[in-house]
Amino acid sequence: MSFEIIDFHMHPFLDGAGNICVHDGVLSLRTDQIEEQMRALGISHICGSVIRKNTGEANDWERLKRCNEDALRLRERLGDFYIPGFHVHPDLIEESVREIERMHKEGVRLLGELVPYSSGWSENAAEGLSVLLDEAEKYDMVVSFHTDETYMTNDMIRRHKGLTFVAAHPGEAPNLMRHIERAKISENYYLDLSGTGLFRYGMLARAVKEMGADHVLFGTDYPICTPAMYIGGVAQDPYLSNEEKALIFAGNAKRLLGL
Repeated sequence: MSFEIIDFHMHPFLDGAGNICVHDGVLSLRTDQIEEQMRALGISHICGSVIRKNTGEANDWERLKRCNEDALRLRERLGDFYIPGFHVHPDLIEESVREIERMHKEGVRLLGELVPYSSGWSENAAEGLSVLLDEAEKYDMVVSFHTDETYMTNDMIRRHKGLTFVAAHPGEAPNLMRHIERAKISENYYLDLSGTGLFRYGMLARAVKEMGADHVLFGTDYPICTPAMYIGGVAQDPYLSNEEKALIFAGNAKRLLGL
């Protein structure tokens, strides 16, 4: 059976500063290859933010703003194939609120992936993040966040039950169990399969059993990770029904993003 596939978690790039593939020295990836390569794998849409390496910008906001500009330019180049995500910074409230408003006007609903360690957040960012999540909730945004116990706590989920959260990276078994417990706190808590976790046998079956197939989304973390491996990990899982696979591959993303 063939499935429609939406990759909810990617980091496409316009140039070398945004290409975070560890082995690009061998592959020499180009922006114009992304759509061709992904469609060859059966992926119909990609979603996610641009992450730029630190190339000497004056401050964190300048770099994040450039990531967001790259995302909008990529949408111009890739059209409906690409659904952009954007960055904010909880230590820079005014700038971030303006960015949320701007992206709303641009028709962008995906906030994130938020990655504290690469974006320069302070250790005291939780309160600022809460303010920004309140703002995102006004516009019915979907928040993708890098799993980090320092910033995204159970209290944060409880305070924003009206907001849709998609946690990136199942992680090892203890992390997966924390995702499952958070899904019990809020029905708006979802998990995407990017990064570590899916390669552990039984991880996906457990997530589906405990969270429900309607709360798991397909994602890869390209160009850090290899999309074909993730497709196989879902498509060939003997413990999932075709209906569950269809929800994970595309159905849930379409519902959350209004596609």
